[in-house]
Amino acid sequence: MAEIVIDERTRFGKPVIKGTRVSVDEVLGALAGGMTHQEIEKEYGVTEDGIKAALSARSSSIGNSPVQWLQLNSACPAGRPQRQQ
Repeated sequence: MAEIVIDERTRFGKPVIKGTRVSVDEVLGALAGGMTHQEIEKEYGVTEDGIKAALSARSSSIGNSPVQWLQLNSACPAGRPQRQQ
């Protein structure tokens, strides 16, 4: 499954689908606006797994167990991700 990452250099640190600049909020907004998964894949260039990861990440962040975002920043050696607290 695709991962959701936060990189302070990408989209001002908004959670995005790894390997893209497509934010979780964009995917959710498209779904709320009535787009199908296939339309989102075509319009935004993401995969079905990316869409599912965005849904899973957002539902986890509003549920009882907070999501563990991957925090990427210039302080990480070799760009290795750090878990956000």
